[in-house]
Amino acid sequence: MELRAALVAVLLHASALSAQGNIVDLGPDPYVPTPPSVVARMLELAQVKPGELVIDLGSGDGRVVIAAAKNHGARGIGFEIDRSLIREAEAGAREAGVAEQVRFEASDLFEADLSAADVLTLYLLPVTNEKLRPKILAEMRPGTRVVAHQFHLGDWAPDVTERVQAAEIASRVHGERIVFLWTVPARVGGRWTLLRESAPGGALALDLDQRYQLISAKGDAAVAPRFEPMHGAQIRFSVPLPAALAGEYSGRADGDAMQGEFVAADGARGSWRAVRYRASGDRDPR
Repeated sequence: MELRAALVAVLLHASALSAQGNIVDLGPDPYVPTPPSVVARMLELAQVKPGELVIDLGSGDGRVVIAAAKNHGARGIGFEIDRSLIREAEAGAREAGVAEQVRFEASDLFEADLSAADVLTLYLLPVTNEKLRPKILAEMRPGTRVVAHQFHLGDWAPDVTERVQAAEIASRVHGERIVFLWTVPARVGGRWTLLRESAPGGALALDLDQRYQLISAKGDAAVAPRFEPMHGAQIRFSVPLPAALAGEYSGRADGDAMQGEFVAADGARGSWRAVRYRASGDRDPR
């Protein structure tokens, strides 16, 4: 118990440094179990649904994926390098009656395949989270959720930050935890052509910069489209007057295409689409 308390103190200190923008490498990630009440809130915040796949990196005794299966009807995979903890997790899954819904793999975190996950859970040191961030963005599908206990993902701003008081811990200082939630955004950076299908008005070139869920359009600031933060594949933006295609747009991104509905500046409604150019030889979508 004394060792565990010491590890908690180290992690809380690392959390304070991380909150100040200081990323400290404390060596291999220690195993400190997440309190059950914090596990419950993480899964609630991620809105885990029956049948979804929850992947936990550094799964320890398996409590996160076991809770996801038992309390939310989800499937789960835990990746853990310590085989003794895997055996403990497998025993816990059998005891909870969810052994058919979850499995545990002895694997390095960076070798785990995240592409099938609906939800990813983390309780890892800040430096590990930072190293995992490119993998998360590259492998996870738009709209999937990432929920982390105590440590953020560097300069990728979370959608939700919530303070949770662990019910199992008497100390208010050590019992207060932070939970972060992100939604993986679709990749929409690049050059696009925007067309209105049911209310023709020409075409508009969109040259988009993307930083995580934040989108900005290059060009004349007076008429450049203004984008709301993306939520998964959902995209919303407005094109100001006097642009010919002025109006409010909402829709979804899917690879090199976007489509949705618009309300024009004059009140007309219709559908729109946009196509991204991948090479100089690409055909004009008009």
